Amino acid sequence: MRAIIIGAGRGQRLMPRTETAPKCYTEIRGRRILDWIVDALRRGGATEICFIGGYYIDIVKRDYPDFVFRENADWPNNNILASLMCAEDLMDGPFLSSYADILYTPEIVAKLVASPGDLVLGVDTDWVEHYRPRSLHPPHDAEKVTAAGGRITRVHRAIPNDAAYGEFIGVAKYSAAGAARLRAHYHRRRAAHAGRPFREAAVFEKAYLIHLFQDMIEAGETFAHADTHGDYREIDTLEDLANAEQLWRFR
Repeated sequence: MRAIIIGAGRGQRLMPRTETAPKCYTEIRGRRILDWIVDALRRGGATEICFIGGYYIDIVKRDYPDFVFRENADWPNNNILASLMCAEDLMDGPFLSSYADILYTPEIVAKLVASPGDLVLGVDTDWVEHYRPRSLHPPHDAEKVTAAGGRITRVHRAIPNDAAYGEFIGVAKYSAAGAARLRAHYHRRRAAHAGRPFREAAVFEKAYLIHLFQDMIEAGETFAHADTHGDYREIDTLEDLANAEQLWRFR
């Protein structure tokens, strides 16, 4: 299965670590975040890696010549949803998508790959513990989900903490049919909202991936979930980096 890593942004909150390299080059326990991700994806079932770059993409091209690359040349002016769609031509079959600033295990990737659902989100059900040491990235900023009967019923940062089933970890699986529906929904919303507000985003181009997911749910799409219980870290700040050095225990 193909995996698409979305890594075009700069990672301003990790400066000065990101002054001369992409955010995913930040090292945790002697390994780049990108290497942790690639290892989890390949061991979990991914057979091809596509990297969507922007900021310092030439460094990634130099160091990972086996990747397929797509470039988001307008990365300072858009966001993760627009970035993902820079690889739309590679969505002609089943694929995984992954944020580029996270740590996770091959087990959650394998669960996603094995899920029969067309649209499946990786979810951390121990997300509250993940946020306890994060004073710079509070729980209200988590991409929380609610779920019932094996289905995601809502994905939104505004979900009250005590109502959340878990947090979307930034890794998702799409079957060929699910990928087609994702692309079709994106283009419908882009046609209607380009240059205009879309959900919580000031303009469509600044939308997050979860904005499209929630819009699809409200339009009747079914999203399943595959769960991990705490085997996940987000690296957004220098505090997160220090926490991961102490708390990430996988190899």
